[in-house]
Amino acid sequence: MKIGITYDLRDDYIKRGFSLEQTAEFDPIETINGIDNAIKLCGFETERIGNVRHLVEKLNLGKKWDIIFNICEGLNGTCRESLVPSILDEYGIPYTFSDPFVLALTLDKALTKMVVKNAGIKTADFFVVNSISDLDGLNLTYPLFVKPLREGSGKGIDSKSKVYDFGSLKEKCISILKNFNQPALVEKFLVGKDFTVSILGNGSDTRVIDVTNLFITKDGKEDYFSYENKENLFVEYKSAEKEDFIKCSELAIKAWKVLGCRDGGRIDVRYDENEIPHFIEVNPLPEINPEYSELTNACKKKGISYNEMIKIILHSALKRVNN
Repeated sequence: MKIGITYDLRDDYIKRGFSLEQTAEFDPIETINGIDNAIKLCGFETERIGNVRHLVEKLNLGKKWDIIFNICEGLNGTCRESLVPSILDEYGIPYTFSDPFVLALTLDKALTKMVVKNAGIKTADFFVVNSISDLDGLNLTYPLFVKPLREGSGKGIDSKSKVYDFGSLKEKCISILKNFNQPALVEKFLVGKDFTVSILGNGSDTRVIDVTNLFITKDGKEDYFSYENKENLFVEYKSAEKEDFIKCSELAIKAWKVLGCRDGGRIDVRYDENEIPHFIEVNPLPEINPEYSELTNACKKKGISYNEMIKIILHSALKRVNN
């Protein structure tokens, strides 16, 4: 069996002039090496394809693969994460992780929150700012939290993201509209504990690997998960207490299934002042660096090696193909 690997190599984009923050969601070569080696240890042949343009070039040359291990984030557009899976669907080539619809939906944090809220899952009250004039209709109480609608890896989140008044809110929204060319998501800031839930599998095979309580180290500039804190690894992870594990797991599994996510990923959860868990966002295309990603570390804590984690993800996708 021949398995192709699609990915966005961070160094490639930096060489093209993109900034560190613009490329924050892309992967270092260590991640690609790790995935490649793990798949080979499963007994399969691999081919490193690269990004969506490289995929198209190879398809035009008649290249074929039995399945694609896809971690492409994409560069442009509101459905950028869906681009590779959509192309693969057209060519009838199966792949790991979620399908184009799920990836398009979950990239939009507001639409995702609407779906989970409709399913009875608690999420912080929110408001979408498409233009500054939209702020006239805002009816949320401070403090608020402001971030880009369609970004991950802490992009656009900085010391000005937590706001206590209209002036600060307006300033941050203007910054996002200008610098990210997309709407700003404004949420009620939840004051409780911060968790991430690591998940493997899909459907009835979905399981929580670990629920991790997130803490910002003393070197962190902000007391929340900002771009700088993530980029500089100013975050500590501790396994959640039993009660927190149960509450966060129940919410995460329900959200995972409602959204239709597959194979592996993370759901972020935060408590309100009454320690009631709320859905924050989902990452259906998770970072899987061999050393420092949340999913990798969660698996290692539970005795699942990196190579075994990749094997589980791959076999989860292969099970769909065989069915």
